[in-house]
Amino acid sequence: MRTKISAIDTETASPAAPPVEGRARALTLAAAFLGWMFDGVEMGIFPLVARPALLELQVSSGAIGELYVQTWMGRITAGFLLGAAVGGVVFGWLGDRVGRVRAMMLSVLAYSLFTGLNYFVTDPWQLVALRFIAALGMGGEWSLGVALVMEVWPRERQPLMAALIGVASCLGYALIALAGIFADITEHSWRWVMLLGMLPALLAIFIRWFVPESERWQAAVARDGPGRPLREIFSPALRGRTALGIALATVPLVVTWGIVLWIPLWADQLTGGREPRVKAWCLLAISLGAAVGAFIAPLLDRWLARRTVYVVLCAGSLAACSLLFRAFTDYGSGFLVVVGIVGVFTSSFYGWLPQYLPELFPTRVRATAQGISYNFGRVITAVGAWQMGALMAFFDGSYAAAGAAVVFVYLLGAACVWLAPETRGQPLPS
Repeated sequence: MRTKISAIDTETASPAAPPVEGRARALTLAAAFLGWMFDGVEMGIFPLVARPALLELQVSSGAIGELYVQTWMGRITAGFLLGAAVGGVVFGWLGDRVGRVRAMMLSVLAYSLFTGLNYFVTDPWQLVALRFIAALGMGGEWSLGVALVMEVWPRERQPLMAALIGVASCLGYALIALAGIFADITEHSWRWVMLLGMLPALLAIFIRWFVPESERWQAAVARDGPGRPLREIFSPALRGRTALGIALATVPLVVTWGIVLWIPLWADQLTGGREPRVKAWCLLAISLGAAVGAFIAPLLDRWLARRTVYVVLCAGSLAACSLLFRAFTDYGSGFLVVVGIVGVFTSSFYGWLPQYLPELFPTRVRATAQGISYNFGRVITAVGAWQMGALMAFFDGSYAAAGAAVVFVYLLGAACVWLAPETRGQPLPS
């Protein structure tokens, strides 16, 4: 019979998992870091190729106008976000049932192969479908990688691990941005960029043969049985934490996917499409700033409580975004500098979340709970993205006006975090 353990049981409540040697720790970190870095490449590809791709497909369809690009970009983004949300649940559940490593390998294969297939599309609906399927893997990889690393590395090293995981996707964005800087991405070349998305399939082979399974997860399954993670995270013992995890992850996701990743398109609009590389420069500024923010945020653990850090990040993000969207009407060096500052603050949450979400849930349901918490916000954002054409029409086609309105969601996050438990200094739940 399965032993009942409450949501707040910690490492000291049960026999410790077997010690993990240094080589195994390094391999799990490498797999998670590379997986999330390639996630960043996959996510960064579309802000660069979307407008050229849609302009090519627009010509073939006979459609005319910026509204066509905005409408289909919204639909493609919505498909991606919904896929990531579903993938977070499916692959998170799979990770809790069959193991972190096997589920991670499958998630990497899903997002790499279906990104490459975008090379062959002839209609915007095909972009929507392929982005949805690829996103299934991307949504699952984050929760699996975070669970694996946090269960293998010792408690005193976990802030650094969270920082490195947060930086990984930013590095991926930077890599694809550099590709866009050194090669113009136009209506005639965008398809070749999509083929780069197939490279992470090699990572799946590495994961399959070299990365050891989480011994903490194996010990939890041996002690408690495989469990029913979906049922358990919505049980009275955990549903409050699940709801708070969803709320705290949703706030930064809404801004990131609702407006920040549209900044390259805004810059392209400001320059009249005459300077294709401005999209890449904007993406590079966002990603470099994001790397700084994601690395620093979890290390603030030394001085500030978890909830205080979150409030500071909300305040900084609101200020930086308000400056960008209200003060600039032309593209230039000052614009790029502020875009980088926006990247620092709005992406700092992606270093904080890998630190905080694992501290809310016990090992037997951690991957599923993290997958739902981190990705549920994408469902909300997807609804808005699907209606992006109508939303942009409401703001007279102005990315700046839409962004200035969206960023007030940070006020909601700053209020919600005080309802969440303070976990600083507490051991990871077993």
